[in-house]
Amino acid sequence: MTTSISGAPGLSEGYEVLSASLAKKQQVAEGRAALELLQSAAMPVAQLQSPSPVGNLGQNIDIRV
Repeated sequence: MTTSISGAPGLSEGYEVLSASLAKKQQVAEGRAALELLQSAAMPVAQLQSPSPVGNLGQNIDIRV
């Protein structure tokens, strides 16, 4: 039989519950991040393309050989 100092026999169980709670919160946060990544990867291509250039800057290139 073990005895505890300062009369806190359930202290280790409290730390285990706290640890499990923190681990669950971490897993939920990682799950949300993974879902956001998947949703951003599934966006239509039209939304991801850059807008067409305005003006003619850089559209004409003079090449001399």
